[in-house]
Amino acid sequence: MKRLHKIGLFALGIAGAASVLALSATAAPESVKLVGTRVDNFMLPDQTGMGYELFYYKKAPAVVIVSATLGDDVSAESLSEIAALKAEYEAKGVLFVALNSSLDDDRDEIIAASDKLAGVPMLDDGLQLVGRALGVTKTGEAFIVDPKTWRIAYHGPVSEALAEKPVAGGNLRAALDAMVAGKAPSVTEVAVKGKAISFPDRAKAPEWKNISYANDVAPILQAKCVACHTEGGMGPFAMSNYQIVKTMAPMIRESLRTKRMPPFHSDAHWGNWSNDMLLTNDQIKTVVNWVEAGAPRGEGSDPLAEKKYVPPEWPLGQPDVIIEIPAFDVPESGYIDYQERSVDSKLTEGKWLKATAWAGSSPAVHHALAGWIPEVRADGLGFSWNTSLGGYGPGGEANLTPDDTGIYIPPGGSYAYQMHYTSNGKKITDRTKVGYYFYKEPPTKMLRQTSITDFSLEIPAGKARHHETAYVIFPGDAEIFGTQPHCHSRCYSTKLTIRYPDGREEILLNQPRYDFGWQREYHFEPMLQVPAGSMMIADYVFDNSDANPANPDSKHTVTFGEQTSEEMLFTFMRFRFKDETVDHRRDDLMKDLQTSVVFGAFDDDRNGEVTAVELRNDPRFAPLKGYIGVVDANKNGSLDMKEWTNAMNIMQQMRGRPGAPAAAAPKKDAGADAMVGQATGQSQ
Repeated sequence: MKRLHKIGLFALGIAGAASVLALSATAAPESVKLVGTRVDNFMLPDQTGMGYELFYYKKAPAVVIVSATLGDDVSAESLSEIAALKAEYEAKGVLFVALNSSLDDDRDEIIAASDKLAGVPMLDDGLQLVGRALGVTKTGEAFIVDPKTWRIAYHGPVSEALAEKPVAGGNLRAALDAMVAGKAPSVTEVAVKGKAISFPDRAKAPEWKNISYANDVAPILQAKCVACHTEGGMGPFAMSNYQIVKTMAPMIRESLRTKRMPPFHSDAHWGNWSNDMLLTNDQIKTVVNWVEAGAPRGEGSDPLAEKKYVPPEWPLGQPDVIIEIPAFDVPESGYIDYQERSVDSKLTEGKWLKATAWAGSSPAVHHALAGWIPEVRADGLGFSWNTSLGGYGPGGEANLTPDDTGIYIPPGGSYAYQMHYTSNGKKITDRTKVGYYFYKEPPTKMLRQTSITDFSLEIPAGKARHHETAYVIFPGDAEIFGTQPHCHSRCYSTKLTIRYPDGREEILLNQPRYDFGWQREYHFEPMLQVPAGSMMIADYVFDNSDANPANPDSKHTVTFGEQTSEEMLFTFMRFRFKDETVDHRRDDLMKDLQTSVVFGAFDDDRNGEVTAVELRNDPRFAPLKGYIGVVDANKNGSLDMKEWTNAMNIMQQMRGRPGAPAAAAPKKDAGADAMVGQATGQSQ
């Protein structure tokens, strides 16, 4: 089967521009000595959807990449040998991955063959960009990359039995022993047995100089990049003419290979999104091949110079209402409490919200949440997300709603905001503005919001790949409009899966490498149909090790918390119940859904039962342990959903009575019910 993938373009905040190809794509690889050549950065997902970025492993003593395909004997034997070495050398910090660049193996086939990969991550190089540049020609080629120089230190067979002509010491183990000891391998280049892997673009490389900047490359940049990469835009440089693009061409190539841009970090293998920003295969190859040909100017005009793009303050047009959130001076360092602000809505009649847009936010804004509260406070404080009017994170876009679906804002009261600021090393004044767009005629359907979250998460100190999970069960038929994962600087990857009532599972959204700098909602196209009883499952992987360059401190176990130095697991979903209209509310379903949010936060093994052990790390729910024996009808030592609901009711009724188990005071909320409201962000 042929691969059908799309990949994103362009990076912000790249540590340094990638070098021009060290190994020419036009060279006959078998005649080229690969040891000593530089390996440029890349990111590829494996069979589980987990992403692997080469430069992330700069502290490793060595990175081992072995070329392999499915249904090939040399690949199978190499993977078996790699698995044995992995068990021994992984504890020493060595990374082992297989690289599948075959055009005959697509991702679904790689996933289906997971049990035949000996536990070795197999990276999906569907566009052959990595294998082509690395110099791969056949299966069974092992490459050791030295993270100190990012150059190839060994190129040869995994074992001498897989060499075309065995050489004493010409094997991966001997080379690794030298690398771990800080020495160069004594044997560095040995020809391998293996099946040839076809790289059609190698023969076409001489033609890349004919790719037209004016007709082929510039139109792609205009369509996908210029909106941010313009004067005053979010991009670090403006794509305003050919010369700038040529200068930044190495960075553009790295952005493509690491999939940092556009800031739409979904794995193209899963999900269909109405707001998709990703490039097609042809577009990505056009740009990277042009860069590898030297980014030639060619004939024709310069479309980027001819038409200057000026980003509008309000891309959706002038809002019906613009609110300036009171300015806040962010200090250059230190802990900053969440700031709550409210502004008189001055609404004399109720309005149905169609969209919320954000402008002017400073880089210090970690997130901003918009809501409505029924009072107008003299002190200008106060916030609630019980009526959620949207949210913003770095790089976020306007909060849209589906057609004929809105959020009701009652007359009077105040627009309310929760502002989370994070110091970034310099004093800055934030002046965020919020624009609201209202329906001219009332819609017939209501938009709701819920979340999957995990208040009990616990990430061990130093753990490089720690998994946490949570879920929510929809009590009624629903349609999900959009979803947005949220976590902090230790977050490595996220995944959203639906388990239908018949047990069938489907991956909806996979982020191989989560990017904290970009908080984006993914809009399902068409809206996701969720039958009653479906379980929405969030799986997050965290990196609390020194290898994570964004890790504030690897020496401490991390739990759920508000600050960036702590962690979160939130997957927000905006949806509507299928049988709910503005005249026929289903608050009963919403109440059941809220209960499921908290239950699914603690049921770590997803078995439909919560034990006392699983009730951890959140003092607001610790008192429930005292009621397990009271409501545990089947006496199995845990709570199912019905028993959980009974325990919650008893806890709320008993709160404050003499002899009742006491809850430690939470940071912000007055109790479990308030916390649930904030977590689910209900639109009333």
